[in-house]
Amino acid sequence: MPTFVYMTRCDGCGHCVDICPSDIMHIDPTLRRAYNIEPNMCWECYSCVKACPHNAIDVRGYADFAPLGHSVRVIRDEEKGVIAWRIKSRNGETDMNLLAPITTKPWGTAIPQLADATEPSQEMRDSQLLYSEPKYIRMDDGGIHTLESNGLTMKSGVYY
Repeated sequence: MPTFVYMTRCDGCGHCVDICPSDIMHIDPTLRRAYNIEPNMCWECYSCVKACPHNAIDVRGYADFAPLGHSVRVIRDEEKGVIAWRIKSRNGETDMNLLAPITTKPWGTAIPQLADATEPSQEMRDSQLLYSEPKYIRMDDGGIHTLESNGLTMKSGVYY
């Protein structure tokens, strides 16, 4: 579901440009409005939708999610701590309202796990591994783990 911008709602603040991981949200130099330069390259992370303070960015729904002609409106409600996905049919009736809790942190706040972590050593900085990568893929003890080394056995084609 790639994103698109309602030009009448957009004021060109650039929040969507700053947060887009695939760098496809741009500000038109003459109109001073945001637009998606390559919808086919959209990662569908909806960071731009969530970051837009004017609700100017919507998503195009896939047929299995929103039938042809439906609009998908995403509204972030900070006070209630939810993101509402509202799917409207062509005749204007609301078909579905989906609510999800906001799990992102406000701008400028540190992620607690990283704030409490010790500073990486020079050896860790020079390594090609990402921060805490060995811990999460269980290679921090120096070896590659297999299913057998974790005590799992094969029973009728499935590991238990």
